[in-house]
Amino acid sequence: MANITLHSDSQTSATSVSNIFIDEYMSDANGEFVKIYLYLLRQLNAPDAAFSISAMADKFEHTEKDIKRALSYWERMHLLRLEYDSSENLTGVCFLDTKRRPSENEDPMTVSTQETASSEYSAAVSPEESSLKPSVPEPKNYSAEDISMFRKQESVAELLFIAERYLGRILTPTDMNSILYWYDGLGFSTDLIEYLVEYCVSKGHTSIRYIEKVALAWADNHITTVEQAKLTAGLHSQLYFSVMKALGINGRSLVPAETAYIDKWRSEYAFSSEVITTACERTIQAIHQPKFEYIDSILTSWKKNNVSTLEDIARLDEAHQKKKKAAVPNTAQKSQPKNRFNNFEQRSYDYDQLEKMLLTTSAQPIPRT
Repeated sequence: MANITLHSDSQTSATSVSNIFIDEYMSDANGEFVKIYLYLLRQLNAPDAAFSISAMADKFEHTEKDIKRALSYWERMHLLRLEYDSSENLTGVCFLDTKRRPSENEDPMTVSTQETASSEYSAAVSPEESSLKPSVPEPKNYSAEDISMFRKQESVAELLFIAERYLGRILTPTDMNSILYWYDGLGFSTDLIEYLVEYCVSKGHTSIRYIEKVALAWADNHITTVEQAKLTAGLHSQLYFSVMKALGINGRSLVPAETAYIDKWRSEYAFSSEVITTACERTIQAIHQPKFEYIDSILTSWKKNNVSTLEDIARLDEAHQKKKKAAVPNTAQKSQPKNRFNNFEQRSYDYDQLEKMLLTTSAQPIPRT
């Protein structure tokens, strides 16, 4: 395999590890991946800055696939950029400046193609198809004998090994039961499960229960390939950014409780980004603060009223206004409140008759005394 050149877009040339890498990246990464990154960093400052996948695999006693997996992980973390030739052969690795780390809600590798990704994902998973999808199979408890039989399959055995590397622990029977459910029950390929675990770990989630929730959401949305899963990740990043923009959240990332709400509105309620951001805007107009519980109450109400589009929201608003007007009595028919000036029965007069009486009285002669 041909050598691969290493270069950097950073102005510094010292062999050093940035504090940002140590503080924000290293603790969440697999230990073997950290070794690969540090070795690349060292090689960058070698007189002959070139290396090969096979040479690295030999040095760390890994397979070439392990090395490629580590490189892909750091590319997803936006610390490296992998460069390929026209034949899709890896030809270069560029170190990116860690000071330019994107926020959790803005992926620079997908922002420029959000509209394309959105349209492709919509074409792959349409609401009509989703409504026809059968329910997700219930989780199954696999016996020790079942697990043993699955592990005889080379692809499954490798998958379980990779999952241990990502999670940084020995898999428990519960862990293996869940992974086998994704493989056997949900019909996920080993590549998709590998990406599923990698994606969740990259977001700081190593709980098998959390990963299973993501797996079930993918199954509900007909996600069967790694490509579709990557499109979904891009869409969620775009949605997070849209919510932050609508709520005026700056200078911080969303906390897990907030992203859980957004995931609920997107996956469970199946609301579009436009509907969700409309609820965010109305929350700011109503209470002048980004309160996710308030947004959730609005969207829950819309869900109960079968709202799915902006037109449905307009229809619901119109019906609410009509109902509100019908409940307000006519002010002209209201009786005046009682007070000391009108606290007596009003008299009615025949003004024509009064005028005649006055004329008759004035025409009569005044008697002399």
